[in-house]
Amino acid sequence: DYKEMLRIIKFVISTEDFGLKIEPHTEEGVWHLKMLSDSDFAGDKETRISVTGYILYFCGVPIAWKSKGQKNITLSSSEAEYVACSEAVKEVQFVKQVLSALDIQVKNPVSINVDNQGAIYMAESYRISDRSKHVDVRWHYVKNLSEEGKIKVEFIPTEENDSDIFTKNLGGELYEKHSVKFMMSRKMLNEGTKRYNAVNSQIDK
Repeated sequence: DYKEMLRIIKFVISTEDFGLKIEPHTEEGVWHLKMLSDSDFAGDKETRISVTGYILYFCGVPIAWKSKGQKNITLSSSEAEYVACSEAVKEVQFVKQVLSALDIQVKNPVSINVDNQGAIYMAESYRISDRSKHVDVRWHYVKNLSEEGKIKVEFIPTEENDSDIFTKNLGGELYEKHSVKFMMSRKMLNEGTKRYNAVNSQIDK
C-alpha cells in the first residue's frame, strides 16, 4: 500500500551510498566458504508461499545472496527451512565448481548455518516421514553431500543469522546488526581509511 511504498523510498534514499563490504581474510592461509540460510514460513498471506534467503561468504566477503519465494508450499517451518537449506547447498556446490576451475580449492566441509533444529535433524536423519516425502529428493541431495564430508549443516542462533535479513522485515537494531557485516557506507569507509592512515603514520615514525 501507500505507506509501504513510502518505506521503500525512504530506505533507498537512506542507503544510496552503501556498498558491499570487502574485507577478505583467510584462516591460516586456507580458502574457506561459509553459508547462512534462512526461511520464513508461509509469509505470503495470499499464497502461503515461504521465502528462501541465504548469503554466502568467501573468506569473509559476501559473493552470493538470494531472496526468493519457494516454488512449493511447505507444511512446517522445518520443511521451509530445509528447502532453503537445499537451495543454499546448491549455490555452494556451484561456487565450489567455479573456484575449482580457477584452481582454488576451499576447505571442506563447508559450513551451512541454519537457525532451525528441525531442519538440521532432517539433514542428518536416515528416515523421513510421510509428510516430508515431497522434499525427499532435496533430502537425499543434502544428506549425500553431508555424508561425503563436503558440507556440514550447523545450528546458528537467529540473532546471529545474517540471512534473516533476506526473508522478513526486521527492526532497525537487528537490521543494522546483520547488514553491517556485509554492507558499508561511504562515510564508514572514509572513517576506516582515516584510522588506517593514522595507524600507518604512527608506525612510520
